Amino acid sequence: MLASKLYAPTLREVPSDADVVSQQLMLRAGFMRKVANGLYSFLPLGWRSIKKIEAIIREEMDRSGAQEIMMPILQPAEIWKESGRWNAYGAEMMRINDRHDVEYCLGPTHEEMITTLVKNEINSYRQLPVNLYQIQSKFRDERRPRYGLMRSREFIMKDGYSFDIDDAAADVSYKNMYDAYSRIFTRCGLTFRPVEADSGAIGGSNTHEFMAIAEAGEADIIHCSACDYAANIEIGKPGIMKQAEEALKELEVVDTPNASTIEAVAEMLNLPLEKTIKAVVYAIEDKVILAMVRGDHEVNEVAVQHAVNGSVEPEMATPEQLEKVGLTAGFISPVGLKQTDDFAIVVDESVMETYNVCGGANKADAHYININPKRDFNTEDIIVAPIRLITKDDVCPECHSPLEYSKGIEVGQVFKLGTKYSESLQATYLDQNGRPNAMVMGCYGIGVSRTLAAAIEQYHDENGIIWPRAIAPFEVVIVPINAKDEALMSTSTSIYDTLLNNKVDVLLDDRKDRAGVKFKDADLIGYPLRITVSKNTLESNEVEIRVRKTSEAINCPIDEVSNKVQELLSQL
Repeated sequence: MLASKLYAPTLREVPSDADVVSQQLMLRAGFMRKVANGLYSFLPLGWRSIKKIEAIIREEMDRSGAQEIMMPILQPAEIWKESGRWNAYGAEMMRINDRHDVEYCLGPTHEEMITTLVKNEINSYRQLPVNLYQIQSKFRDERRPRYGLMRSREFIMKDGYSFDIDDAAADVSYKNMYDAYSRIFTRCGLTFRPVEADSGAIGGSNTHEFMAIAEAGEADIIHCSACDYAANIEIGKPGIMKQAEEALKELEVVDTPNASTIEAVAEMLNLPLEKTIKAVVYAIEDKVILAMVRGDHEVNEVAVQHAVNGSVEPEMATPEQLEKVGLTAGFISPVGLKQTDDFAIVVDESVMETYNVCGGANKADAHYININPKRDFNTEDIIVAPIRLITKDDVCPECHSPLEYSKGIEVGQVFKLGTKYSESLQATYLDQNGRPNAMVMGCYGIGVSRTLAAAIEQYHDENGIIWPRAIAPFEVVIVPINAKDEALMSTSTSIYDTLLNNKVDVLLDDRKDRAGVKFKDADLIGYPLRITVSKNTLESNEVEIRVRKTSEAINCPIDEVSNKVQELLSQL
């Protein structure tokens, strides 16, 4: 490829609405362009890297025995209603009606579609196991599209599904995919960690997320300093933090004008946060959920959802919903409250081990002091569950060693679905005795476009992207200092042809721009190797090879360039 023919419009300025480094650099380096909030067009450079990621995925999927298919993006509502997820999936599903007023959705995932496909084709245990995958655009109406490709409305995803005769066979398929994913992300050059996770709207039992370690990650990861335990903080298992026993004091109401946050209350009453309890109120479908944790802890929304067996993710309750169940925002506690069909109370385990703490008095500008939950809550009428996020003061639930924290970007996830979909959609097979059994399923996803963003978040500097070789749009760029100089261009073209013949993915920057512009673009785009051809180097029959990752510059004889390039690339 000649740079003069490459459609790669670069930007010198950082776009004002770009939130994270990967988004900034992909826009600046001409990898993509924003169409609307959460929607992007890929330009040639970005698409080349995407295709390289897809190629790695296909190689490892095929190696594992999976087979590639392609299913429709547009999915009929009836199969989602049959599985029970049409309403349960929530507002992220993009629902549409055709001209005949038939309901469809743009596929956010394909469990229903694949199960319907397989159940119509497989009827005997002799046809199992089977593992099918596709690479396709998905659509989710994100509440807050942000961070470029890391949280967009349309994204490229590899999703795969296994079908087995029983749990033991499904475990083998799960391990096979877990290992394949480890190879994929290793080959893509990512620093990653598999962690235990929540299955979310997809459901199932066991699941692991593959997290690319990066400060820009939205996910908080905990991992043990001594053993292999690692988990998304959402499913971290916090222990019960017990406070020292105290003599129970009399419950008392105090005025707290305009102190609607627990931090403001603690400051006003000169209390440490651990001697307070705070309320966070959610809505799950039409039910209001009051969640209580200590003032120095944070609520784990996933744990709250599980505690009340919610079918959709919690959302913050509206003022209207608070009013409907008689709650006063900023001044809430379970004291004197009872659950109803429209209202549930979930209290963290550590709250129940507090003494003489401060919490809302359920009326404006007032709080209780000396709340003792075991005495003052309607203990028969509340749900007690571990609903706080794990903290730095917690220890590993497996070996009790200290925990460490990291930020991560979820680039893949593997699920054990069990029979959730096969039972609801009647995907059965006949066993050796001719009896029908539900197929045991697994689900395996990779965010292809998100993997691209994660690589940039991990590998960049002040000058631009530093691509891992495997997914760089080009492995090598050749930069003649002066493209108008026939000798320089002749040498550059000869090196270019030699590298092409040796299967090196190379770009010749034949533009008439100044050398400084070409160098800046090369660093911005992030080619792993840059070969500079100048009059000075030609005088000694050499060229300069610069390694983008290390900034190392090597003078290399022209007739040894191909071998040296191969050597350097093998080290990247």
